Amino acid sequence: MYVRDARNRDEAWLLDHIEAMGLDERSFRSRDYVIAVDEESNDRAGFGRLRVHKTDDGEYVELTGIGVLETWRGQGVGAHVIERLVDEAGDQGFEEVYCFTPTATYLTQFGFERLDDDEVPDALTERLDVVRGDTDGEATPLRLSRGEFVMPDRLRERFKEAVPEGGEPEPSTEEAAEDFGIDPEEATYKYDTGR
Repeated sequence: MYVRDARNRDEAWLLDHIEAMGLDERSFRSRDYVIAVDEESNDRAGFGRLRVHKTDDGEYVELTGIGVLETWRGQGVGAHVIERLVDEAGDQGFEEVYCFTPTATYLTQFGFERLDDDEVPDALTERLDVVRGDTDGEATPLRLSRGEFVMPDRLRERFKEAVPEGGEPEPSTEEAAEDFGIDPEEATYKYDTGR
C-alpha cells in the first residue's frame, strides 16, 4: 500500500467516489488530490485533497475531501492520506494546515487542535460557513502546526498489512476492447488490409 499524487486518469474515479461519499467537490481539480493504492492489485483505497486558499491576507491551506472506501476502512489508509497531504503542504511552504470537519476526534490523534470560531483566520471564516452548511452545522475548525504531526504506530502497522475486507472488489481499471464497443472476435487489427 502506498499514497501517490492523483493523475488525470483518476478524475472519473475520484468524482464518482466523492459524490458517493457526499464529500465537497467544489473547485475540483484532480491534481490537488492524493490517492492510496494497493501495490499488489493496483486498487485505489482512499483519497484526500490539499486546497490552497489565496486571499488578500495571505495563503492558507486546508485538508478536505478525505475519503476511504468502505472495504479499506480501519486499516490506516486515511491516516496515510493525511500524512501525505501534510507533507505536501510543507513542501509548498505552509507551516499550518487547517481542516473543517464533523469528525474532529479522528484528526486530533494526529496532532490537530480544535479551534474556537474566533481563532479561525478571517480569510477562512467564509469557507467554514460553507462546510457547516454542507454538514448541518457539524463542522469543527481544526489547525495543525506541521511539526506537531504524529502518526500513531498502530495505524502505520495496519497500513503495511492493509487488505480489502469483504464487499465487492473495485472494478478493474484496465480497459478492454468491449469498453470501446469492439467485438474482439470480429475486429481486424490496425494494419490488417483485409487481403
